Amino acid sequence: MSTTAAANAANTIARNGADAEKFFQLGMMYSTGNSVAADLVAAHKWFNIAAMRGSSEAARLRREIASEMSEAEVAAAQRAARVWLTRH
Repeated sequence: MSTTAAANAANTIARNGADAEKFFQLGMMYSTGNSVAADLVAAHKWFNIAAMRGSSEAARLRREIASEMSEAEVAAAQRAARVWLTRH
């Protein structure tokens, strides 16, 4: 799946009343590179949203991948989550 197709699929899933589990699955998809190229910034973003919706596992994984990211990447992921939340 291309990056654009994955992003479109992720946004479609998220817009359709996704709960914490669906956002968690999006984080997993991006963190493992399963179906898409691994993208830790995108994974952090989706784990962040899942954690805000109550997923303790997403919060744990968000911390774990943040330790593998630069400060700039973590900041970019946090911005992306804020932007997504303000638009959806």
